[in-house]
Amino acid sequence: MGDSSNLGEVYWDLAAFLSQHNIKDSAYFHYKEAQLIFEALDDQFRAGQLLRSMANIQSDIGDNSGAEATIIKAIKKLKPLKKYRELARCYDLLADNAKLLNEHERALNHYNESLDYYKKANASPVRILITKHNMALVYQKQGQHKKAIPIFLEVLALENFKQENISFYGKVLNNLGYSYLKSEQYEKLPGPFLEAQKVQDSINDIRGKSSGALKFAEYHLMVKDSAKALSNLKASESLALATGDSKLRLNVLRMLPKADTKNAVKYSEQFITLNDSLQMQERQIRNKFARIQFETDEFIAENEVLAREKQLWTGIAASLILLGLASFIIINQRVKNRILKFRQQQQANNQEIFNLMLAQGEKVEEGKKMEQKRVSEELHDGVLGKMLGARMMLLGLNKKTDPEAIGERAKAISILQDVEGEVRSISHDLSHAAYQKIHNFILSIKELVQTIENASKINIDFNFTDELDWDALSGEIKINLYRMVQESLQNSVKHANCENIYMNFFSDESLLTVNIVDDGKGFVQKRGKRGIGIRNMASRIKKINGNWDIKSEVGKGTTVTFIIPLVSNDSENAPSISPKKSNLQEI
Repeated sequence: MGDSSNLGEVYWDLAAFLSQHNIKDSAYFHYKEAQLIFEALDDQFRAGQLLRSMANIQSDIGDNSGAEATIIKAIKKLKPLKKYRELARCYDLLADNAKLLNEHERALNHYNESLDYYKKANASPVRILITKHNMALVYQKQGQHKKAIPIFLEVLALENFKQENISFYGKVLNNLGYSYLKSEQYEKLPGPFLEAQKVQDSINDIRGKSSGALKFAEYHLMVKDSAKALSNLKASESLALATGDSKLRLNVLRMLPKADTKNAVKYSEQFITLNDSLQMQERQIRNKFARIQFETDEFIAENEVLAREKQLWTGIAASLILLGLASFIIINQRVKNRILKFRQQQQANNQEIFNLMLAQGEKVEEGKKMEQKRVSEELHDGVLGKMLGARMMLLGLNKKTDPEAIGERAKAISILQDVEGEVRSISHDLSHAAYQKIHNFILSIKELVQTIENASKINIDFNFTDELDWDALSGEIKINLYRMVQESLQNSVKHANCENIYMNFFSDESLLTVNIVDDGKGFVQKRGKRGIGIRNMASRIKKINGNWDIKSEVGKGTTVTFIIPLVSNDSENAPSISPKKSNLQEI
């Protein structure tokens, strides 16, 4: 489930269970597993607590230097958090460890530090007296029993202490009796020992009874009562075996030769055997702990290597992503620049076509002026001159009636008839010119056709409907249609290897249709990459909301069709496109 926090709690519970059942190595292992989890979760408080539990086990198996190093790590984690109660317990353990190493002054200093933290944590009086009791045990080991006795008495005098902490109450009684014994205050004995036995019997405190019997046996030896001493020692040994407390049994075997001199050799051999066994076990456990620590450190080192590798690969991936992003931006910018250049080129081409159309218009106007000048000259030089001559002749003959005059008048009338015919001819020419439609756009297409015919020697048959006012089309349609026609004709010239091209412009009420057909070799139509000419035509037809299509078969030529909605220069809204053919390619 990936629930690290609860998994750490489970390891912790399992370790505590194994520790209670004296399975120290497995308990240490699971404490370590839990500690690593909470370390990874950056839960410094729980990680510190677990380090203290690990140090406690190390101290139990005699790994005092390892225990001290571990508890110092715990203190470093807990001090910044100001967890005073947990810090007090750490200093208690540090003091216990120093006591086992017989470093009595350091042990007392650590107990005093523990008391300071308990006071900061507002700990209960019982908790404070337990630490004081442990200080009294250090005084016992130093032989300063007169310092230890007041502390034991202070603990026993605490109100309700016996009822609330009866097991510990019995232990303090035994320790008080032992200090009376060592300080030779025999008059106060054996009361504390006997009271301690009653308390421990009432709750069946096996460990307490075993330790108390050992101390009581030493009292009997002091008063020269070997039988009771031996009885207490046997009882202590039996209870130590029942609880698995080998260290207590070792102390019993050390004292037995004094109470039973006949079997002193046997007890000494048992002592040596047990002592060697305990040392071997402690060595094995320490080695196992060292192996666990080594494997853990190795695992941590592997994780660090993996973490570094992960960082490296993450960095590489990030670099590749950034490189890809930069490449995409560069390519996208280049595409945009190409599109911009393409549009600029199209604009330049459109301007060129517009200029051509203006030039064509100017040529038409120039033609009209030349025609007007010709008509004026014809009228002035021909008709007007003849009419003037006839008028002069008639004026001269107006009063004559002779046959010669009649003949001359006939000539003048004939001249006037000729003038009448000439005027009628000029009038007919002018009438025909007036009604003839001259389209600048169509003239531009014809000039394009003529230019291509002259350059390629290909016959181009161009037909167009005269019902449409081609010059009324919008400038955008004329410019883009001109370029599409130009591109189609050039494609036929360059690629089709044709002899004839048939080009037809026709229209209905709303659509203009342009067909360009060649009799060339054709080609196989494939989808995929298209040339710039095709892309240009696609772009232009899209600008004027039109459709287009290319059909070609090998050996059967190629047909290009454009369908364009009619938009005149005067119209504001283009009609909707409803092409009749369904196979046109929409762009």
